[in-house]
Amino acid sequence: MNLTTFMLPAGYHKDSWRLEGSRVEELGFLDFVADMTLLAEEAKLDAVFFGDIVTADTLLRGDVKMNGLYEPISVLSALAARTSRIGLIGTVSTTFSEPYNLARQILGVDHMSGGRAGWNIVTSSRGNQNFGLPEMPDPVDRYRRAQEYLEVVTKLWDSWERDAVIADRATGRWADASKLHRIDHQGEFFTVQGPLNMRPSVQGRPILVQAGSSGPGIDLGSSFADCIYTAQPDLARAQEYYREYKEIVASKGRNPAQVKILPGLVPIIGDTHAEAEELAELLASQIDMDYGRIQLEADHKLDLTGLELDDRVPAERFPEKLATSRSKIFMRKALEERMTIRELIVESARGTGHGWFIGTASEVAEHMITWFNGAACDGFNINAPHMPGGMETMCRKLVPELQERGYFREDYEGTTLREHLGLDQPASVLERV
Repeated sequence: MNLTTFMLPAGYHKDSWRLEGSRVEELGFLDFVADMTLLAEEAKLDAVFFGDIVTADTLLRGDVKMNGLYEPISVLSALAARTSRIGLIGTVSTTFSEPYNLARQILGVDHMSGGRAGWNIVTSSRGNQNFGLPEMPDPVDRYRRAQEYLEVVTKLWDSWERDAVIADRATGRWADASKLHRIDHQGEFFTVQGPLNMRPSVQGRPILVQAGSSGPGIDLGSSFADCIYTAQPDLARAQEYYREYKEIVASKGRNPAQVKILPGLVPIIGDTHAEAEELAELLASQIDMDYGRIQLEADHKLDLTGLELDDRVPAERFPEKLATSRSKIFMRKALEERMTIRELIVESARGTGHGWFIGTASEVAEHMITWFNGAACDGFNINAPHMPGGMETMCRKLVPELQERGYFREDYEGTTLREHLGLDQPASVLERV
């Protein structure tokens, strides 16, 4: 199976940074994330993944988990110099950037790391106030822009033939100009001449990652992405999602085996099952319920006025048009599983809609293998519930269990992220023409 990890130095579980030894004082600086990335590289994980948001909204609500303290391009560039094999994936929004700049930035990380870069594509649901926009563009418009954005970026990455660099000292030509091609793109949102002014990627093209689970998000991901991140807490629904997504990929003339689907998983691990349960309770006890309630309302556009923590959320409190695809998960948990507001806050703090599992490293490994063998995924994006201890446990206890069972590599078999993921190089520009 493929394994990446979501690098959240404050810990994936909300408020887990309050635990003793969390290194929370180092958030925003390099050494902490470098240590965690090297730990993931020691475990031979495919990649570390940095999410991003471009506002301080969550920080103002009291949540340091997802506040954008690490700007992805700069931290990936720094990590490229500290690591040697692990993939480096970062998030950049198509709504708040331009394709030519983005193509250069991601390719720059790719070059500095020897072919280990990936771009997580998002269209963003907030942040307009920091980019001169009176309001966020309509989701349909954001995804239409993103489709064209991806067309431009991939054309730019393909604008050099792979043997264009000749470094001919005798003739004084470093590159064969006949093998550099303008893209001459003119579309609804962008006009870009090209070619890119950077040599091609050693892995053919940086890896494209996408996580949108709405209709437009699935259309975008199935058209371009190499990896799909998704929130799937239920096995049967994950199997259905996996099957349907692969069918959509095939309908677009792409090889489904070349698109890896990696649901998120938060493993809460103890040396015994009882210890794992104790850790889960300890993590839950750190949650600020007042802020948790505010965040639950903000994330899912809920009005919880007049309801107590141990009340259930009436169906009419959910908006007719749900805020996000993950809001469907929380609506099911509220209405079908009849969770109270308190339980929903813990659920949100623990997994934000992703699956989680409490148990020993062996039990978590068996859970993952069940999903993998059951055609629910191609692997996982594993999220350490607390830092640094949760990352250490994942890398030094969980991964060895998977290795012993033959479900994960014991050493890297290639040097690029594309090789780690088991993906073919994309066709060259001439082959596509």
